[in-house]
Parts: sequence; structure tokens; C-alpha cells
Amino acid sequence: MALSKQDFYRRCRIPNVLGAVDGTLVPILGPSENEEAYICRKGFHAINVQAVCDSRMNFIDVVAKWPGSQHDASIFNTCGLKEHLERTHAGILLGDSGYGLRRYLLTPKQNPMTESERRYNNYHARGRVVIERAFGVLKSRFRCLHKSGGVLPFNPTKSSHVVVACMKLHNLCITFNVKEPQDAVHVNELANEDVLNEHDDNAHSFRQAIINMF
Repeated sequence: MALSKQDFYRRCRIPNVLGAVDGTLVPILGPSENEEAYICRKGFHAINVQAVCDSRMNFIDVVAKWPGSQHDASIFNTCGLKEHLERTHAGILLGDSGYGLRRYLLTPKQNPMTESERRYNNYHARGRVVIERAFGVLKSRFRCLHKSGGVLPFNPTKSSHVVVACMKLHNLCITFNVKEPQDAVHVNELANEDVLNEHDDNAHSFRQAIINMF
């Protein structure tokens, strides 16, 4: 974990970053129960998979049980990782504007007005892009998770197991230096694009202190 934090600092100049978080949509067969909840904002049945990756694109935390209509922020607010970070102060996650700003979850500055704010957003993006690349490599390796491979022909529970298994295999590929697929897929199934405006004075003050470093 310490090595990953060092890598993130070299990449984005934000201290104590342990990972980047985001959600991605995995197409599944429309379930027989609670079918409407699985229709995502793009109009197909899916599960919304939340994942955190380290600086090498290893998936270090995964929640793969929520319907496609569930918002990223709602998933994060109910996951065990949030409670762990609140309790242990183990480090910082980088997330997009679909998440609420927290001391342990830094988001971009909306409508940056100063040069420091613009530099912060730029470096934040350099760190956060790791999770987007990780999803891209994952779905290139395992086309069953990408819409180009159709849909997972299973119920949501079994589909979740398939997703987690693929992520574990992805991590093994990194460990054993397996080359990334040449025919990379374009991943545009990020789960949410909405901007969440949750207000947390302590978190805003903490982010401002980070911004002032730029």
C-alpha cells in the first residue's frame, strides 16, 4: 500500500492516495424479479459495479451487487470501505463529481476559478484516470463484461460472482506481467455522470488545503 501511495503521489502530487474509485456498468440478462431496477441510465439491464484500484490497476476493493439504476454515491455510502476509511484514516480515494466530497474521498473542484484550482483538477484527473484504464483493460480481457460481448446470461447474483472472478483474474494478469490486449475496447459504461453537491465543511476545508499546495 505504501508503494502505491508513492506511485500516486508521483502521478498526481496529492499525498496519501491509496486508490481511485468509480462505478462501471456490466450488462446482464433482464432478471425476473425487480427487473426495472436493473435498467441503467443508458437503457439496458446491468449491475453497477463499484471498484477501487491501486496505482498499478489492481482491484483492491469491489462491490458488485447493486442494480444498474443505483447511483455511485449511494453504493459508496453503504459499503464497508466507507466505514473503514472513516474509522482508520487509512488514506484518500480519488473520485469523480458523482461522489460526495469527503476528507477521505477527494473530488474535482467544480467551476475552478483560480490557477491553483485548475492545476488541482488536472492532477486529480491524472490520478483518477487509473480506474478508468483499469475498467478498460478488464473489459478488454474479459469481453463478457462489455456490451460488445453481449450480456451475462445469468441472474444478478451469479453475474456478480462472474464479475468478481474476472477481477481476480485481472489482478493475477498484472502480478504475472501478462500483456494487455491489443484490441482494447472503448469503455463508456461508467455508471453515473451526475454531479453530486453534498456539502461538508470539513471536507471542503481539507480539499482547499490540498488545492493550496498547487
